[in-house]
Amino acid sequence: MDSAEYERKTAARFASFDQDGNGYIDREDFSAAAAALLAEFGTTARCDKGQALYMGAEAFWQGMAGIADVDGDQRVTRQEFVTGAVKRLRDNPRRFAEIARPFLHAAIAVAAEEDGGGVTPQAADRVLRVLGVAGDRAQAVAEALDADGDGLISEEEILAAFAAYYTTPGPDAPES
Repeated sequence: MDSAEYERKTAARFASFDQDGNGYIDREDFSAAAAALLAEFGTTARCDKGQALYMGAEAFWQGMAGIADVDGDQRVTRQEFVTGAVKRLRDNPRRFAEIARPFLHAAIAVAAEEDGGGVTPQAADRVLRVLGVAGDRAQAVAEALDADGDGLISEEEILAAFAAYYTTPGPDAPES
């Protein structure tokens, strides 16, 4: 994939973070995603899992801001996202996934039917839909996340998929 195509694809990913559609990513987008996940799974914000999800969302926001908020205004524009993501991900594709780890770990805990075992593809489908992935696409992605076919999606499978999402051609971009 050439650099221009990679930048175009990465810019398309921006919308998945801009929860309120106001044209930039900020702390509130991460808080809104956490609140929506808690509501979907009937988990209160005050319980341990709810607090962990909000702390993970804050850590994810801080990591993204550290990578991409060039002007320090506590919001990431589309161009800052493209520039920051492209620069950092080309050098270390797992870095962005690692920034997301606390949030993803807490989201798994909220969505899991039992502690420590990962999430089912059905629960992952629900998470993806809450985060804005369209219905059929969410289901297909959730099923594909279970890379080892054991019926549970582990944190490592999710992190690997997250990194790949930002570093490989997607269905909207031809393979090169």
